[in-house]
Amino acid sequence: MKKANVGIIGFGFMGKVRAYAHINLPLFYDPVPLEAPIVGVCNRTLSVAEKARKDFGFEFATSDFREITENPKIDIVHICTPNACHKEELLSAIAHNKHVYCDKPLVASYEEAGEVLKAMKDYEGIHQVAFQTPFFPATLRAKELVDEGFVGDVLSFRAAYLHSGSANPNAPLKWKLAKDVAGGGVMYDLGSHAIQIVRHLVGEFDQIFCDKKIAFADRPSFEDPLKRVPVESEDLVTMMVRTKGGALGTIEATKIATGTQDEIRFEIHGTRGALRFNSMQPNVLGVYDATASDAPIGGVQGWLQIDTVQRYPKPATGFPGPKFSIGWIRAHMACLYNFLQSVADQTPASPDFYEGARIQEIMDAGYESAKKGAWVKL
Repeated sequence: MKKANVGIIGFGFMGKVRAYAHINLPLFYDPVPLEAPIVGVCNRTLSVAEKARKDFGFEFATSDFREITENPKIDIVHICTPNACHKEELLSAIAHNKHVYCDKPLVASYEEAGEVLKAMKDYEGIHQVAFQTPFFPATLRAKELVDEGFVGDVLSFRAAYLHSGSANPNAPLKWKLAKDVAGGGVMYDLGSHAIQIVRHLVGEFDQIFCDKKIAFADRPSFEDPLKRVPVESEDLVTMMVRTKGGALGTIEATKIATGTQDEIRFEIHGTRGALRFNSMQPNVLGVYDATASDAPIGGVQGWLQIDTVQRYPKPATGFPGPKFSIGWIRAHMACLYNFLQSVADQTPASPDFYEGARIQEIMDAGYESAKKGAWVKL
């Protein structure tokens, strides 16, 4: 079996997700694409990296990302740091021809994305952005149905990523809403996911109109809860989108949707049928066949729930079982499997850095539209 040593940069929440996926992948896929042990871990707080090394048996810990990206022993680099750190880490990993699996968004601006793409001119590594939504069985099936022509020509669509983490005015200002660290607000954090899944299913965007909202002018500092600091990044963004195929739809991303948890949803309406998905009910895909007879008395026309549950294709092992409820982290594992298979086969991965850069362009065009109060053509 092929082998590729792994290094993780950033061992916060997403770093742990990546470690979980690597450690447990053999339970869920047989055979795994390649042997991919985690060798090194980096975190800006060295004690965090050292604890991870000790807890999970990694070979080394460091606070210098170059000890991952420039290490000849490392083949695969995971970037799980705040957005503002990505560019420098990516450029180093690319310069040393590492395979790279990067958290979204790719970087902290479209300008930075251009620098990354320029550096990839002679790059030989496999690259993927960690967008996991396309890797639920329900969304895999949705893509198949769209490609088969089930919905026909897409007429309209709507997508939303709903979260309530900032609905409380006393919620602290975490780094994802700090402009100097994240580059943007909820557009980058959640909107990137919604934009990606819409493009994946509906096709390329042609023009957009966007507006955004900051819910509260200031929030408690994350470092010092007794100190309030100004909020510079948006809590809510709404975008109208016209695709190159002529469909018109909306995309919303918010962290002030009171009453929600962590919910990404989409609906697609076409000339022959419709699809809908909600990550809070991830075991099913809603499908509507508009060509079915509606007579007599409704005939057999209506919404059908396909029980996709955990019905991944082989080499998924079926563990813990195709009928058991699926969860958020299972999609992350399928996303990582996709990347590792591409590394093993030396074939392009998807969604790759070029798609990540395009999403960056769309998001920054959204900010331009909000500033101008006008449609922006892409």
